[in-house]
Amino acid sequence: MSTTTDAAVTEEEHPHVPTPEPRELGAAVSDYIARVRGGDVGSLPAILGLVVLFIVFTILRPHTFTNAFNIANLVNQAAAVIVIAMGLVFVLLLGEIDLSAGWTAGVSAAIMGVTATRQGWPWWVAVLCCIGTGAVIGTAIGLLVARLGIPSFVVTLAAFLALQGLLLKIIGEGGTIAIRDSKLLAINNNTLPVWLGWVLVAVIVAVYALVSLRRAAARRAEGLQSEGISVVVAKVVVLAVVLAAITAYLSTERSRNPLVSSIKGVPEVVVLLVVLLVGTTFALARTPFGRHVYAVGGNAEAARRAGINVKQIMLFCFISCSSLAAVGGILIASRDNSISPTTGGAETLLYAVGAAVIGGTSLFGGKGKPLDAVLGGLVIAVIINGMGLLNQPSAVVFMVTGVVLLVAASVDALSRRRAASTGRV
Repeated sequence: MSTTTDAAVTEEEHPHVPTPEPRELGAAVSDYIARVRGGDVGSLPAILGLVVLFIVFTILRPHTFTNAFNIANLVNQAAAVIVIAMGLVFVLLLGEIDLSAGWTAGVSAAIMGVTATRQGWPWWVAVLCCIGTGAVIGTAIGLLVARLGIPSFVVTLAAFLALQGLLLKIIGEGGTIAIRDSKLLAINNNTLPVWLGWVLVAVIVAVYALVSLRRAAARRAEGLQSEGISVVVAKVVVLAVVLAAITAYLSTERSRNPLVSSIKGVPEVVVLLVVLLVGTTFALARTPFGRHVYAVGGNAEAARRAGINVKQIMLFCFISCSSLAAVGGILIASRDNSISPTTGGAETLLYAVGAAVIGGTSLFGGKGKPLDAVLGGLVIAVIINGMGLLNQPSAVVFMVTGVVLLVAASVDALSRRRAASTGRV
């Protein structure tokens, strides 16, 4: 009698909770529509904007905008802004800002140029010096913001001015540092062999499918809602079709004189972008560090009370931002074949911040992901590229880009308001 009673009490205290059924395609679509209506729009505006811009410029310049040469050139143009924007995502997730990221790219690239060209060091040592310079700058900024409590706007504005002067000091007024190393020039100019481009597509699709299936299985094992096999298959098929179409298009001959030199294949810089995207996404989505970043960005005081070292998280985010800015500096130098006093300056920072925000990263902190930088960077690159093909002056390009950024910020503010009213925050 006692055993029966104990069993009944135990079952009453710890009732069996059935594992939710996997969410199949129809339910997943309905849930996504409900989230969008509730204010969780994510990267949807950036994707729709990218599609609309492609359609508009294709109609206006059908023979130049969509040819394989221009599409590959667009990727090379966008690469540096995308990488710098990836770094800015870390800082923006905290609700902070880094106004010095552009000049950090320039100074770091100048150090690379000095060591590789004037000192004659191996290219890989010069690259390490470049990234190390970015990390040092990020450490200094992070310590001032996190330890001394100086607002990031003030610290990075001061760094903006100081680094601009440092770049002039390194290079000299009106001087340039030519990049002659073939390895450095290849980073943002050369293309992969056609067969290697297809191997890259196969690897990306296979890894994405494996990760998606393992994530779904892990969630089911934990008794959590998981994606059904139809959802996983649909995502994998869409990814495979998109990547295969782009790769097939870029694998066609796009040289104006193929008898002299053949140009075909996916740009080499795509490999770097994929590696950085996967690495930063994993760091933010699958590690305790990433979870702490989102927690601090959502509510720093609550994160501190939960035992999170807020100052350390802020420091690491600024280091990540400046280190990725240094990588962006490498891409700028490779693309331009040189480093000048304007490398990383002008509109570089504005485009990078715009890319992150247009892609869906919130200026209020706590919402965003590295993929936002890729989508936003492509939107900006398409605007600049398409306007150039239409022979529009820089004034028009700046105004259009500013309007797009303002629309993205407005969508962010409205979506947050909508999410608050529907209880989704």
